[in-house]
Amino acid sequence: MIHFLIHDSADTVAVAVTDLAAGAECTGRDLSTNKTLTAKTAEAIPLGHKFALRDFAVGDTAIKYGCEIGKVVQPIRAGQHVHVHNLKTKRW
Repeated sequence: MIHFLIHDSADTVAVAVTDLAAGAECTGRDLSTNKTLTAKTAEAIPLGHKFALRDFAVGDTAIKYGCEIGKVVQPIRAGQHVHVHNLKTKRW
């Protein structure tokens, strides 16, 4: 079963395709290469939400679809939920 997707091999965040429990060992797919990936969640991740594939420090950039999607404003550990509380757009 596939639990998450990335759209480009450069992506540093994944998208949950099902609700994921904290501590879940997950299988994913890289849509650009069809490669199978693995990750472990650090907290519950709702369907359709992003989670970190690596640790991020404040000021780092998150990548999704092979593009910069925002600047990290709170430290994020691999497997944690990535959302408006810890990631802000670079547009403003």
